[in-house]
Amino acid sequence: MGYLISPVLWKFFYKGLSAGRVQSVGLRLICEREEEIRHFVPSEYWTIEALFNSAKGEEIVAKLSKVDGKKPDIKDEKSAGEIIEAVKKTTPGVKSVAIKEKLRNPQPPFITSTMQREAANRLGFSAKKTMLIAQQLYEGVELGNEGSVGLISYMRTDSTRISDEAFQRGTEFLRSNYGEDVVNKGRRSYKKTKMAQDAHEAIRPTDCTRRPEEIRRFLNKDQYALYNLIWMRFLASLAAPAVYETIEVDISAGERFTFRANGRRLKKKGFLAVFPDSRAQDLEWLPELKIGEALTLKKIDPTQHFTEPPPRYTEASLIKELEEKGVGRPSTYASILSIIQTRGYVEKQKQTLYPTELGEKVWKTLEMLFTDIFEIGFTARMEEELDKVEEAKENWRDVVRFFYNPLVVNLDHVNERRDEIKKEIEEEVDDVCEICGRKLIKKWGRNGPFLACPAYPECKFTKSLNKVELVGRKCPECGGELVYKNGRFGRFIACSNYPKCKYTEAIKLGIPCPREGCDGEIVEKRTRRGKVFYGCSNYPKCDYASWDKPTGIMCPECSKTYLVEKQSKKKGKYLKCPECGYEEAL
Repeated sequence: MGYLISPVLWKFFYKGLSAGRVQSVGLRLICEREEEIRHFVPSEYWTIEALFNSAKGEEIVAKLSKVDGKKPDIKDEKSAGEIIEAVKKTTPGVKSVAIKEKLRNPQPPFITSTMQREAANRLGFSAKKTMLIAQQLYEGVELGNEGSVGLISYMRTDSTRISDEAFQRGTEFLRSNYGEDVVNKGRRSYKKTKMAQDAHEAIRPTDCTRRPEEIRRFLNKDQYALYNLIWMRFLASLAAPAVYETIEVDISAGERFTFRANGRRLKKKGFLAVFPDSRAQDLEWLPELKIGEALTLKKIDPTQHFTEPPPRYTEASLIKELEEKGVGRPSTYASILSIIQTRGYVEKQKQTLYPTELGEKVWKTLEMLFTDIFEIGFTARMEEELDKVEEAKENWRDVVRFFYNPLVVNLDHVNERRDEIKKEIEEEVDDVCEICGRKLIKKWGRNGPFLACPAYPECKFTKSLNKVELVGRKCPECGGELVYKNGRFGRFIACSNYPKCKYTEAIKLGIPCPREGCDGEIVEKRTRRGKVFYGCSNYPKCDYASWDKPTGIMCPECSKTYLVEKQSKKKGKYLKCPECGYEEAL
C-alpha cells in the first residue's frame, strides 16, 4: 500500500513523504481530534459546595449532588444563586451514612502496548525509546561476574500469559519479602483481546529475585527505570488487591436538595506495597455521624466552570486508541509514532501530539482520494482478515482482492482529481511574484513551506517562508543584517545579503575551550536532526563537545572542565561537572 500511495503524495507535496495503512490512520485520529478542538464551543455550568458543622463542631465539606432527585444542571450564576438562597432557608441533616469496603485489583503484567503507555505516563519515554531500551534489556546487560544476562522476556507480545515457573517463583518472592497478606489467593486469569495472537509470554523479568536496586550499578538511568517498572508491574500482578474503606454521607437540605461527602482510607496495601501509585491517595475521612443528626450550614459557595474540548493525544493515549480500535500490532506502534513525527506530520510538545500544517494537508489529500482505504473500521477488518489467512480460514487471494480492488479504482482517479486537490491544499497568498506579478501560492518542500509562482515551470520564482532570526549586529563586510542559519554542520551566523555577501561566522559563547593546549572557542552547533550541542571551534583537531551549555566556570573539585547548566523537576536549575559529578545550586 505504501509503495502505491506514497508516490501520489509526491505529486502534490515533495518526494520522501509516505502513507501507510496504519500510519495514516494514526495521523487521521490526530487531525480529526485537532478539528474537534478547533470547532469546540465551551458551555458554562456551575457547581455548589457547602461547609457543614456537626453538633460537636466537626467540619464536613459536601457537594450538591441532587436537586429534586436528579443530577443538578446549573447553567448560569442566577440559577446557582437561587439554589443557594433556597438552601440557606433549610435545616440540613444527615440523610444516610454508608461505609463499605472497596477492592482495587492490580493490572496484568505488561504487553507491548501497555508497557509503551505506562513508560510514557510514568517515565516520559517515547514509544521508540521504550522499545530501544527494552531491546537492550532483552538482549542482555553485563552484570559483572555473571557476564551478559537477559533481564526481561521478549518485549513484542500481546499476551498477558506467564509460565507456571515464573508464577511460582514470583509468588514465593512476594511471600518471603512482603508477607503472606500481600500474596493473592489463587491465580488470576486475564481476558484476551480478540486480536491477541498469544505467541509469547507477557513482558516480565527473567528472574524476579534480581531486584532492580541490586543491579542498578550495571544499568544506565533509562535501563534501570524501565526494568524497575517491568519488575514492579509483574510482581504486582501476582499480589492481592488493595482494600479501601470508603464512607459516603448524604446530607439533605429540605426536601429538594441533597449534598454528598466522601472519604476513603487504605485498609490493606495489597499490590500497592509492590507497585506504589500516586493515584491511590486517601481522601480525608469524615467524622462520626448518625442518620437524622442535625447539621449547621457554615458556608456555601458556587463555582463557575466551562466544558473543555477532548484532550489532544499523547503517545500513550494514541496507542491505547489504536489498540482498542483493533488497528495495528504491538510491534508497529513505536514505528507508527516515530514515522509520523519524522515525516513532519506531527510535532510533540510536552508529551502532547499536535498535527502540523503539512500533516493536516497530507491527511486532507488522503481523505479526498482514499476515503474508504483509511476508514478505521476498514483497517481493523484487514487485521482480522489477515488473522483468518494465518489460521487457514480464508484464502489470501480473496483477502488481498477485497483490499486491492478499491485501492486500484482510487489510484485510477488521482490524475482526474489533481486540480481539485491542488486547489484544496495550495493556499493563495497576497504576496505577488516578482517576475510575472501573479499571486503566489503556498507549497511544501523538504525544508518546510515556501511560496512559489503558480505559473511553474514557465516561471520558477520562489520565496522562503522560514522566519529570520536576527543576531542584532551588522555584517563587518557589507553592513547588512547578520542572521542565524542552519547548515550541514550546525547553526551559524551569516549575512542576510547572501549570495552577494558570503560572510559567515560560528556562534561563539565567548569562552575558551577547556581542553589543555587548545586555543579554540566554544561554539553552538546542531546535529543533523537539529538538536543543539556545544563544541570546540577547532574541531576535528579538538573533539570537546557537550549537550549541556558550558558556563565558563571551572569545576572547583577536579579543575578538569567547565560546569554545565542542568535542570530537573526535583532540583530546578543547577550546575554540574560532567567529569566528577560535582553539583552546585543556582
